[in-house]
Amino acid sequence: MAAQGEGGRRDEIKTHFGTPEGSYKLMHHSEYSKPNRAGFNGQTNPPVKVSFITVNDGSTSSDRFCFNVGKELYVYTYRGVRKAPDLSKPIDKRVYKGTLPTCHDFNLHVKSPDSVLLLIGFSAGQVQLIDPIKKEISKLYNEEHLTDKTKVTCIKWVPHSPNQFLVSHGSGQMYLYNEELPCGQAPPHYQPFKQGDGFAVYTCKTKNTRNPLYRWVIGQGAINEFAFSPCSNYLAVVGQDGHLRVFQYNTMELIGTMKSFFGGLLCVCWSPDGKYIVTGGEDDLVTVWSFHENRVVCRGHGHKSWVNMVVFDPFTSCVVNSSTPDVNGSSVEVLGVASQHPSLGVGEGSNHIGKHDSHNFLAQDLSPSVVTPQHPNGRHVTGNHNESSSTFDTNRAIACISYRFGSVGQDTELCLWDLSEDILKQPYGKPRTSSVGLTALNSSSASLPRSNSLPSSQKSNSVGYVVGNDVSINAYADGHAHPIQNAVMNANSKFATLSVSDRKEGAEKKEHKRNFSLAARNSDKSSVVKS
Repeated sequence: MAAQGEGGRRDEIKTHFGTPEGSYKLMHHSEYSKPNRAGFNGQTNPPVKVSFITVNDGSTSSDRFCFNVGKELYVYTYRGVRKAPDLSKPIDKRVYKGTLPTCHDFNLHVKSPDSVLLLIGFSAGQVQLIDPIKKEISKLYNEEHLTDKTKVTCIKWVPHSPNQFLVSHGSGQMYLYNEELPCGQAPPHYQPFKQGDGFAVYTCKTKNTRNPLYRWVIGQGAINEFAFSPCSNYLAVVGQDGHLRVFQYNTMELIGTMKSFFGGLLCVCWSPDGKYIVTGGEDDLVTVWSFHENRVVCRGHGHKSWVNMVVFDPFTSCVVNSSTPDVNGSSVEVLGVASQHPSLGVGEGSNHIGKHDSHNFLAQDLSPSVVTPQHPNGRHVTGNHNESSSTFDTNRAIACISYRFGSVGQDTELCLWDLSEDILKQPYGKPRTSSVGLTALNSSSASLPRSNSLPSSQKSNSVGYVVGNDVSINAYADGHAHPIQNAVMNANSKFATLSVSDRKEGAEKKEHKRNFSLAARNSDKSSVVKS
């Protein structure tokens, strides 16, 4: 009903209006109830995944990449960060009906300038093998959903194998396929092959060899992702039950596990030298796990939601060269150039399962510096990648152990992390202080602010220093600006500290349970008993 407005003007009832959440429109009953009206579809599109491959075609644009968006799949030529691809001329474009591509992977060992093999997993459980360049090969596996009916969560070629690949599903099962073998016309029957703590392996019970060759049943929930080690001998698997499990792939033996703080683990990645594994999950944390020591090195929080992807950067991670022993006493080679300043802290340890008993690590904030190592004369330290010398000159460069990795969360934020030598050299189980100062080249220090963006924004979980197009200072909590004598990375992303302490959004909010260590809770219980 219309209302009488000021000055005798009658205000009409709006039939449509816009809000920050969207636009609203008043529909007539005849239009709303007609049978061919499009129904509401609450299904969300799977995350966008990207796969890269390099082919030696003699040109400057030898890289190809594939990505999925909704029901579409694209393959383009990658021209580098300085030149955008021509989106109007894809190498291949495919639109699927009734199912969505969820993951894909190139075969890095069988490739040529005019032919590459691409595996694609779908939301309905099917697996497709195509050649996006020749477009002659097109094979479909699990077409009738006889092997598994749940969505494909991860798919990868077995390293150094021209025809075998692994596929994981939301059912918590993982299958080994041979692209040259057919799938059966009936549901496969399995027989036990090997069993262990939290996993079992089965083989197909058939007269003729067919797909799948093996079936892995791992954990109590969905397998979210798996990754092969750089040496191709080990397989790391993370699942919805919150466990990281590391297997010796050829012998199918479980050699180590780790438990998340709470919730499922969604992503996993190996360090370039295979010594560390980083995971992310529903606890909003990134967790670094030592493969050789079978323990949690540190946990870090910079995200305010689930962590969907973690990836080590092989180009900016470095360790000491072969003439200098590492923290474990062995000799390792340089992987690249990294910062000489740490920007991670040790988070609270988990009750991980492995060779050691569970321990608790106090939180520590470390420096978020992103300064490139320099010579005393001011020149940048770079790795020598010539054939005559592929390692650092330690007489001129700074001996360091530093890993860098990035993480992306459902909070739409990208966090970049430094895992440096002072974290890795800490004795196992040694308590840490709650915070440490920001170390710059002038040896000045101050406590880290808890900000996730520019200083004018609200407090959150990342390091609060200015990152912009022309950055030369760091903003500290005391309000002073301290100059940095080296060049700072020119990026609009944030470096977050690996820390689980001092995470308070306000005094009125309850402290998150992951901010309490088990040792603190045990001491509280003991004090109650004594009283």
